[in-house]
Amino acid sequence: MSRTPEFLPLSDTAVRAVSGPNGRHAALIEDAFKVLIETPGGGVTITGDVKARSSAKRAIQALAHRADADDEVVEADVRVAVGEAHSASGQASPRAVRKGSVSPKTKGQAKYMEAMTSHPLCFGLGPAGTGKTFLAVAHGAGMLLRGEVDRLIVTRPAVEAGEKLGFLPGDLNEKVDPYMAPVWEALTDIMGADQLRRRREKLEIEVAPIAFMRGRTLAHAFVIVDEAQNCSRLQMKMVLTRLGEGARMVVTGDPTQVDLLNPRDSGLAHAVSILEGVEGVAVSRFTSADVVRHPLVERIVKAYDADALQTTTR
Repeated sequence: MSRTPEFLPLSDTAVRAVSGPNGRHAALIEDAFKVLIETPGGGVTITGDVKARSSAKRAIQALAHRADADDEVVEADVRVAVGEAHSASGQASPRAVRKGSVSPKTKGQAKYMEAMTSHPLCFGLGPAGTGKTFLAVAHGAGMLLRGEVDRLIVTRPAVEAGEKLGFLPGDLNEKVDPYMAPVWEALTDIMGADQLRRRREKLEIEVAPIAFMRGRTLAHAFVIVDEAQNCSRLQMKMVLTRLGEGARMVVTGDPTQVDLLNPRDSGLAHAVSILEGVEGVAVSRFTSADVVRHPLVERIVKAYDADALQTTTR
């Protein structure tokens, strides 16, 4: 790394925000851009090559702007600033990632990624297009590639087939694949087709419907329960209690989009209601502001939210 330094003058408030508690914010920026950040007084010094310095400077200026506007700067803000700086410089984007690394695009996504890192069980709740599944898959794939877990297991309820997949042709993967298309797309984006195929062949990546989780203990695995709003209460309890030694689990879903015959039987909202606040459990809630698909999707979500609110107040 080039040792060329660049001094960026900042207010004392901005310097403290960029540095963060025990230097945590500065460390995140250093790791993201491979630079060295120092605070000699009156600002920060950024040392690195020209491109790295430029990206780090962009992230630092975004944080400084928040701090000078008397807005709190937390770790989630740092991750968002880093992601935006990457995107602006033409580097990594959420669909152009390396070794499972993904940059959040919203503060809600950043908090979700923090929750997955710091809690063995995390719930991600919210509407379509907020990145719940993609970020969970990216996080799990990253842990698998780094050797932090032995397996990545993805499961979701096959509501349309009533969990009775035996009549479909092919092996288990072929039976389940139609229901897992969004997950396979995310894994292909993150790992590449060749690496994904090799990992599947070695059984390091597994997909299975909820029914096939019964009776198993999932140790040293990263488990994703997708479309969990369509799990019954009994299924939800069953899958949550599969966690074994060294395992982590992320449960994703939209409690407003239940496809069960009796929506009140959904286990997702029930599980969150009794587990939120329990040690080791995190709950991340997304809103329409976190939608990162086509801009029209956010407007669609807001329209449906407004209609639901009117319906409940009639």
